[in-house]
Amino acid sequence: MASYRERPAVLRSIGRLMSTIAVLALVSTASLAQEASTMSSVLEASSASDWRPLQQDLALYMTLDHGTVVIELAPEFAPMHVANIRTLVHEHYFDGLSIIRSQDNYVAQWGDPNGDTEFMRDHGSAAVQLEAEFYRDRSGIEFVRIQSQDAYADEVGFVNGFPVGRDDERAWLVHCYGMLGVGRGNEEDSGSGAELYVVTGHAPRHLDRNVTLAGRVVHGIEHLSSLPRGTGPLGFYEEESQYVPIRRIRLGSDLAEDEQLQLELLQTNTATFEQLVDARRYRREAWFADPTGRIGLCNVPLPVRLRQ
Repeated sequence: MASYRERPAVLRSIGRLMSTIAVLALVSTASLAQEASTMSSVLEASSASDWRPLQQDLALYMTLDHGTVVIELAPEFAPMHVANIRTLVHEHYFDGLSIIRSQDNYVAQWGDPNGDTEFMRDHGSAAVQLEAEFYRDRSGIEFVRIQSQDAYADEVGFVNGFPVGRDDERAWLVHCYGMLGVGRGNEEDSGSGAELYVVTGHAPRHLDRNVTLAGRVVHGIEHLSSLPRGTGPLGFYEEESQYVPIRRIRLGSDLAEDEQLQLELLQTNTATFEQLVDARRYRREAWFADPTGRIGLCNVPLPVRLRQ
């Protein structure tokens, strides 16, 4: 039996041992839970507070004959272009125009087929040209970094659901699938938002910081990615009969409530989103023979669902 003097030391040793066992148990439990996590299980376990509603005054509804495409705008990164696009939409600039380009594994583009000719459609009270918004100052935004060896940015992550790259000074939206870009000519300040495209193929990251990105598709991307490919250079349609008519584009806030899609998006500054990234990095579904353990920014999806 331990003496009176020995008992405190023995008790301290026992206490340290029990603490170690408890910590190991917690780590083991957490590891098992992580190992079992898949994207579907993470989403099933999410809470209502992990999701945010789509802001209807920043949502474009593009109506095509074969469906509706919903695009969320990104004023944190392209405030002038977003404001100009909203003006064009309010004044019904896009109604009756067409999708004029569908390039395989690249983009679908729409606007006035008369381009910059004397026959081009009047822009109304919207600007015809704007200063480029290829990037912004990195300060003043809530950047959620993900661990990824990216070829085009020092760091990558998400800001309010949008994929973002950054360096020591700048932050910019990234050309992932579904992103909305502003068409321009050779001059950096030649875009306005009257000509737009959506990435419908492999992420063309070489365009980062060379084009103003203004949003991304959150619903109906299949109505753009499945379009017949243009046969002209860069996928432009060569005949007017090939154009895909745009019936109208409206802001969600200008639609009747029964015409709005009540969508909600997983917030990217949550523990649930962190778990989702982990589940995509280490694919734990039974089919995967090699879980990879790595992930590219554009391989991280942003879950969107109808409001619960």
